Amino acid sequence: MTLLGPGDTFPHLEVHLVGGETLDLPGALVGRFGVVLLNRGSWCPFCTAQLRGFQRANQALEEVGASLVSLSVDDEATTRDLVEHNKLTFPIGHSADAHAIAVLTGAFVNPAPVYIQATGFVLDPEGRVITSVYSSGAIGRLTAEDTLGFIRHVKGGA
Repeated sequence: MTLLGPGDTFPHLEVHLVGGETLDLPGALVGRFGVVLLNRGSWCPFCTAQLRGFQRANQALEEVGASLVSLSVDDEATTRDLVEHNKLTFPIGHSADAHAIAVLTGAFVNPAPVYIQATGFVLDPEGRVITSVYSSGAIGRLTAEDTLGFIRHVKGGA
C-alpha cells in the first residue's frame, strides 16, 4: 500500500454507479479538476455531512472547472437511498472493494466491518494528484470550502 501524493498519477478505478453505469477514473475526470471522495458509508454522519457540503458547493465546483465523484463499500440499494435522501446530483459509486482500493490508493481500511476510511483526492486536469487527505478514523477529510479555495489557488486566483 502506497500513499498517493502530489504529482502521482491517480490509479485506474472502475466506479459502479447506481443504475448500472460505470465510470472509469481518472479518465472520466481528465480535462477538469477532479475531486475523488472515498467514504466509509451512508451510516457515517461525518460522510453524509461531507457529501451534503459538496452538494451545496456543486455549482461553485462547476464554475472552477471541477468534477466530483464519491464511492463507498455500500451496496447499490443503500447507495440509491443515500443519493435520493440527500438529493445528491454528482456520481456516487457503490460496492467498492475496500482492500483493492487500499492497494491502489493507500486508503486505510477498517478491519471489521470492512469499509474504506475517509480519503480524498484533488486531481489536476491531467489526472495527477495535487493533494490527498487520508483519515484513519471518522474525522479528517476534504471539505468543499477548502477544496474550492485550493483549486482557485492552484488556478492562480484567490
